[in-house]
Parts: sequence; C-alpha cells; structure tokens
Amino acid sequence: MLVFVAIVLAYLPAIQGKLLWDDDAHVTPPGLRSWDGLWRIWFEPGASQQFYPVLHTAFWFEHRLWGDATLGYHLVNLLLHATAACLVVVFVRRLIVCGAGEGGGSGLSDAPAALPRGASGGGPVSARYPGVEWLAGLIFALHPVEVESVAWISEQKNTLSAVFYLAAALSYLSFDRTRRAARYWQATGLFVLALLSKTVTATLPAALLVILWWQRGKLNGRRDVAPLLPWFGLGICGGLMTAWVEHTFFVAVQIGNGAPGAAYTLSLLERVLLAGRIIWFYIGKLAWPAELTFSYPSWNVSAQDAWQYLPLLGIVVVLIVLLRIARRQRGPLAGFLVFAGTLFPALGFINIYPFIYSYVADHFQYLASLGLIVPFAVAFSHATSLATTAGGAWRWLGRAAPAALLLLLATLTWQQSRMYRDVETLYRTTLERNPASWMAHSNLGLILAQDSAKLPEALVHFEAAVRLKPDHPEVHNYLGSALARMPGRKGEAIAAFETALRLSPRFPFAHVNLAVALMDLPTRMPEALAHFETALRSKPDWAEAHQRFGNALLKVPGRERDGIDQLETALRLNPALVDAHTQLAIAFSGMPGRAADALGHFDAAVRLAPESAGAHYNFGYALAETPGRLTEALAQFETAVRMDPLSVDARFALAATLANLPDRQAEALSHFERVLQLKPDHDGARQWVQALRKPPR
Repeated sequence: MLVFVAIVLAYLPAIQGKLLWDDDAHVTPPGLRSWDGLWRIWFEPGASQQFYPVLHTAFWFEHRLWGDATLGYHLVNLLLHATAACLVVVFVRRLIVCGAGEGGGSGLSDAPAALPRGASGGGPVSARYPGVEWLAGLIFALHPVEVESVAWISEQKNTLSAVFYLAAALSYLSFDRTRRAARYWQATGLFVLALLSKTVTATLPAALLVILWWQRGKLNGRRDVAPLLPWFGLGICGGLMTAWVEHTFFVAVQIGNGAPGAAYTLSLLERVLLAGRIIWFYIGKLAWPAELTFSYPSWNVSAQDAWQYLPLLGIVVVLIVLLRIARRQRGPLAGFLVFAGTLFPALGFINIYPFIYSYVADHFQYLASLGLIVPFAVAFSHATSLATTAGGAWRWLGRAAPAALLLLLATLTWQQSRMYRDVETLYRTTLERNPASWMAHSNLGLILAQDSAKLPEALVHFEAAVRLKPDHPEVHNYLGSALARMPGRKGEAIAAFETALRLSPRFPFAHVNLAVALMDLPTRMPEALAHFETALRSKPDWAEAHQRFGNALLKVPGRERDGIDQLETALRLNPALVDAHTQLAIAFSGMPGRAADALGHFDAAVRLAPESAGAHYNFGYALAETPGRLTEALAQFETAVRMDPLSVDARFALAATLANLPDRQAEALSHFERVLQLKPDHDGARQWVQALRKPPR
C-alpha cells in the first residue's frame, strides 16, 4: 500500500491523462472487442498492433470493464508498476539479505562466504544494508525515467511484462535452490507469459546466468546453463516472431516498402559505436534525469567522426575497471552486465521501428534500469549506514538522505508526468525540449488539423516536419492531407501525395488520400480507382479504405454493385463504420425491393452515432418515404433539429412533415419561417409559407 500510494501521488498529473500517440491501437479497437476478436488476438498475427497476445488480452478485458475511459487503464498501469516495484523488493531481499554469497565467494553485498543458505537476514548482511530492498524498490517505483512506461497506456506492455519477468526470475531462483521440477515449470510458464506480453523479456535467461555467476563466482554447465537453454530458445523464437510481425504487418504495410532512412542502413562498426553511445545515454538519464522527453534528438552515426569512438572507449575502460573490482566484489560488474544485456534489443544491433524517430527512448530502459538501481541502492544504503554510525550531524544526515532522495525522485516524476495529460501537451512539451523532432511536429499537426480553425497552424508543423525529414513518406502524406482541405490548394495536395508514393510506392495511406483527391477531378477518376485497388492489395483488412472505395464506385455508372460490395466488406471488417451504413442505406434507397435494407442501415447509423444530427436526418427522410412511418420520421427530424438548430435541411424536413398533419400546421409555419431566416432564398420554404398563410376558402 505504501508503494502504491506513493506511485499514485507521484503520477497524479497523468492519472486522468487521455489517449496518446498509438493508444487507440492498444485500447481494444472495435474489430477485436468480440469473443471472436479475442480469438484473433491469440491466433491471427497482425490482428493487433503487435503479437503480444497476453498484453492485448489484458486490454480486451479492461475494455469490457470500462470501455474507452482512460482512468481505468491508468490505474491498472499504476497497480502493475507498484506490483513490479514490490517484486523488486522481494527479489533484492532474497538476493542480498537472504542469499548473498551463496555457494561461496563474495557478491554484490560482499557478504561472508560462510553465510548459511536461507539465512534470515539477521546477520551481518542486513546490518550492513538496512532497508536496502525497500530503497531499491522505491527508487524503481519513483524514478522519473519510468514515467513514459507508466503514464503512457500503450506501455502497459512494459509494466505487465515486468511483473511476469520478475515473478519468473524469483521462481527460477527458487528452483535453483530446491531443484524441484514444479518450480522450474512454474518459472517457465511465467517466462512465456512475459514473452507474450513483450519480447524484450527474452533477455531474462542471460540475466539469470549473470546472477548465478554473481552468487557463485563461476557457472556450471549442467547445473546453471542447461536448464536455461530452453528459455534461450523461447526468447529467440519470440524475438523473431515480433520482428516478423512488426515488419510484415506494421512497417511494410504502414509505410509500404520497409523502414526507410539511414537509421536502418548502419554498418556493423557504426552499430557498435551506436551501442556505446546508447549505454552512456541511459546511464546519464538514470544518474541525472533532466530534460526527459517523449522523443529525443536523432543522432547522426558515422564511423568517420573520431569523437564517436569515445563512448565505446569509455565502455571498455569501465569494463576493465569492473573486471578488476570483480576479483573481490562481483556485484558492480554483475549489475552493469544485467543493465547492458537487458538493453541489448534496443542497442542498435537489431532494426526496430522507433529508430525512425530516435535511437533512444525512456521506455526502452524500464527493466534494464534495475541493473544499475539495485547496485546504487546497495552503495547508497551502505553509505548512509556508515553515516548513521558516525554520530553527530552525520547520523541525522544518514537517516534523512534516503527520504530526501525518494522525495526528490517523486517530485521529478510528478513534474514529468504532467506532459502526459493529453496528446497536445505531450507534443508541445516535446518540441520545447527537442525542437528538431519531426515526429512531434507531424503529430501535433494531426491534432491541430482536427479543428478547421487551427488548420493553418497545423500546416506550419507539417511543413516543418517535411523540412526536417524530407525522405519520410508519412510527413508528405500528412502535408497533403492538410493542403487538400484548404481552398485552392488541391494541386499542392496531389503533389505531396505523389511525393510520398515516390518515396514509398506501396504506401497505402498515401494511395487512398491521393485517390480521394483525384475523385474530385472527373477526368482522373480511373486513376483514383486504381489507387484504391493498390492500397487494398497492401492492406486488405483496412475497413475505411473499402468504405471510401465503395463511395467512389457508387459514383461510377455501372459500378454500383461493386460499390455496394466494397461497403459491405467494410462493415464486415468494422461494423461500427457509420458512414458505410449511411452510404449503403442511400444506395439501397434507390433500388427496388431494398427499402427494408436501407432502413436497417439508417437505423444502425443512428444507433452508432446517436449524437449525429445528419444520421437522424437521413433516417427520418427514409422513414418519411415509407408508408405508415410518418410519426417515426417526425421524431427523427425533431432530434436532428434539436442537435443542430442551424441545419436548413433538417428544419425544412421537419416543417414539411408537420405541414402534412392538420393539427400541427402552425408549428410547421414557424419552422418554415425559421428556414427563411437561415436561408432567405429557399424557394421551397417560401412557397410553403405562402400556402400556409393563405386563408382557407
């Protein structure tokens, strides 16, 4: 409870935070919310954002409980982070207080080699490091570098996998002491759950070998290595699966032709140089967590620059020093190896999608940070213990120092979590700290573009993104989308989409956006249809693309049946597409014998978008054309007018319906007069007003 309350207080600014960047792909999308969707999460790679079925099952159940309300997701993330922190407490207690030096030799705690197995902690170890396990757990709980993993809903993959990772490690260490098969299979099951939550946990068996080496001073192939070989195999399979899914269903589909840019074409030497720089970056942010941000500057890595060898040289020097220290105390080297080894998937040797934006991100070191936090907690606890026994002012300083450190970390976390309140705050704060972030410029532009009044400001950010990243197709696509909405700039929009497609010929979003732009040019309709077809070949399960393709085909003489097929496909993929229901209903309205189908789709549109005045108007219009359903039509028109009092069409339809009811013609006249106020040249309303004002004979 202490840990959870401390975390909640530190994260208060973000606890009501809204959906960020890719949260909408993790908070279960409509197509996966059914029981069939749960089956797809487990057995259909590509159905979810990443093939992490345990993670997306958790999101599936959470959505069942509280839908899209973000508070529930944040509380779960906080609870998982608190649980992970408590597992750190248990882990450190077991390693340092109860089991240090087990099997001979001194370890992280420099405990006597003769410390008996299962010691209670009442001996010299606990006396030397009082409260070290709680200090380590609370530093992990409150350190600001963990904010990105805890305040960002999508990163529940980090907090959930960390719980399974630490639980698996504890179970394996229990197996290592007892050699009971049940413990081994329990640990293996937890490790598999960790892998199916996030495959960065594949580094666990290597970390366990380091810990066993720390405890014993050497490794035995049969006792120590052999039981973990299946885990290495599982980790490799999980990593390959994740890489394949990311490339096949995300990078290649979203962008079109793989991950572009120099970030993915580094030589082996450059990747080694990059790894050294990344390790120092994360050490620096742990030691001095200043200017933490959502997207860090992207580095130019070149083997031609002599200074870029310095970080790697520094790593070599550190390893030499730690190796010498390890002759009498293996803990510092063990901690560094766990830290760097857990970071390995993000060190640059493997291409991962976020490298497009930056080689580093705070959430990459969520688990890895424990490799340095635990040794630091031991050293800090030892120092404060010595200060406490020194007497005088040192005694009070030793007692206050841990609390002061934790209060400082909690304050920094509170400040850092403020930037995760909403997506606009996130990107504006990112640009304050990293003005060259083309990702923040383009994503902020997308947010601003949702409001037509802010479209000019959005355009400024899109243009900045294009200047900063001219070789990335997405930024040209975003720029084109903004230009297409501005009067007189359709030609520039088409040029931007075409540039995106030159950079990535199979980029489905650019194909669809270009198709929509070309639809307004009658002579280029065949090109538009061809672009829709190309997009759907790359992304056949994209419901919105089927919908827009269907809308286009309905405008082509003789292709109405094809248009209906596309709209029906869209609804099979996503039954919640209001526009697809509306377009199908309109199409069926003009077809003999399909009036019932039309009404069914209009009704579905109203149920899915009850706040849409247009949906109520369309449904009412269809009902008014159906014998015996005038009263229902009237109710729909009244709802539409109540929602949008300035809608001329809805008010005119309401007035015309009322005019056919003898006892409500006075109301009809009032609405017709209001139509003329809104649109003085409305001939239909003027004729009705004249007719209703004409005295009966």
